[in-house]
Amino acid sequence: MPIYELSDTGIKRLQKTTFADRGIRERQDIQRLLRDQIEIISDQTMVIAEEFGDWDVSRRRIDLLCIDKEANLVVIELKRTEDGGHMELQAIRYSAMISTMTFDQVVEAHKSFLTSIGSEEDAQQRILEFLDWEEPDEDSFAQDVRIVLASAEFSKELTSAVLWLNDKGIDIRCVKMEPFYDGQRILLDIQQVIPLPETEQFQVQVRQKKQKEQQSRTSSRDFSKFTLSIGGRDHHGLNKRNLMYQLVSEVIQGGAKPEEVADIVSWRKGNLFVCFDGSLDEEQFAEQLMTLDTGGKLPKTKRYFCKQEELFHIDGKTYAMTNQWGVRTLEAVDLLSAKYPEKNISIERE
Repeated sequence: MPIYELSDTGIKRLQKTTFADRGIRERQDIQRLLRDQIEIISDQTMVIAEEFGDWDVSRRRIDLLCIDKEANLVVIELKRTEDGGHMELQAIRYSAMISTMTFDQVVEAHKSFLTSIGSEEDAQQRILEFLDWEEPDEDSFAQDVRIVLASAEFSKELTSAVLWLNDKGIDIRCVKMEPFYDGQRILLDIQQVIPLPETEQFQVQVRQKKQKEQQSRTSSRDFSKFTLSIGGRDHHGLNKRNLMYQLVSEVIQGGAKPEEVADIVSWRKGNLFVCFDGSLDEEQFAEQLMTLDTGGKLPKTKRYFCKQEELFHIDGKTYAMTNQWGVRTLEAVDLLSAKYPEKNISIERE
């Protein structure tokens, strides 16, 4: 957006320029000046370190490492280019690298920074005063990392990436710094463009709503708890998998065979139980079970009830029941209740 100079004689449009044309350097000029007035691009923020790179695995440096009033770490990356380059990727890498910093490490970083600028102030005291803390609080410190990108311009690719990352819950802000020249002075038009300040709260609410909807869509797990009544006894606080194990265990202890139970829960017949010859202990069973493992997110031993006290030893064989139960769990309970009415099986959702 152009900037105009208003005078008694008229309105004059100022000439847009570039940092390079005006001989303004990225680190020596822009970074140095913003370091001393960081509130220009990031309000309620304190600079902890400049050109921070206190890690062994990389020579990369964070332009400005800061903290905000919420005790979050803030990564600020500056570019004088006309498209912002790949600064969002750099900033994400940096954020990951500093995400585990402790309060003491931040104090040490700030101490080095103060020394480099010739200040004798106490680093820890400055940080505590900024945060309005009386003493360090590790539980509240650096619970999140925010990112601020400041550049003369941002490419479409960069802004698309930032908007997508914001949607995914990563706090990234883009601040545009456009230089203008009136023949004598260099003027800066500084505006936060992502998120727009006037829509920021609304965008946060939309993002939170989307995240909740996404979690609802992608998570099929049911965390309901049940009380199982069987054989005159109540078993409380059972999730679906433990509900089924307790029910099947009671039925088998009453004389039912695993194969009979598998016939009743017909859609699980092929994988309701896994069995091996012999009376195996937990370790022996796990060793045999892992010979059937074909890879995947969970090993076979995590998909069955195969602890020592969970195994069934019947007719010279050792059985383990699956712990993978989903939407048809209650249907399986109904079928088993109908098959074994003498057990007086009933369940109640807690």
